[in-house]
Amino acid sequence: MMAENPDPDELTEFDIDRIIQMAWEDRTSFDSIRSQFGLNPGEVIKLMRLQLSSRSFKLWRKRTAGRRTKHQALRNFRMGRFRAPGQRG
Repeated sequence: MMAENPDPDELTEFDIDRIIQMAWEDRTSFDSIRSQFGLNPGEVIKLMRLQLSSRSFKLWRKRTAGRRTKHQALRNFRMGRFRAPGQRG
């Protein structure tokens, strides 16, 4: 597991691609991203703003704003979660 709040310069291109992929997935919570990469939701938003085009970022924010599944505490299901075959943790 990575250190809490890593320096963005320490993230590999693969890590950044994976974080973006996880952030776009509906069922992957920000808590899952934090546990794997040490980024809090604000840092994920900052990364997405830097890595995506302006239009893509706006679409992503509109999609995730208020989405219950992106926040572990708001999810209405507790048991089990989807895990991709290559996903750590």
